[in-house]
Amino acid sequence: MMTIVTHLRIKEGQEPAWDTAFRERVEAAKAQPGFISVQLCIPVDAMNERVIIGTWQSRADWEAWHNADAFRQTREQMEETDTKRRREWWHEVVLEERR
Repeated sequence: MMTIVTHLRIKEGQEPAWDTAFRERVEAAKAQPGFISVQLCIPVDAMNERVIIGTWQSRADWEAWHNADAFRQTREQMEETDTKRRREWWHEVVLEERR
């Protein structure tokens, strides 16, 4: 399994539009081969920032998702509202515990 952590900033006032588009994207991702889970986090001291933690069976599955029509449909909406300041980190999952 692979987890990608993405940190981004959204233009102030555009957070609701971005969040709505992200929710649409996640609904589509659930049907994508290799999708495992996603978390969307808002830092408590930066309400216009988002941290996305997505877990996929493989990086190839994630890359295929980024080429899917459903992903591209929300890309334009989301890119209009973010500030283009994005950082990503990949991690191989070696242990996962859930209650």
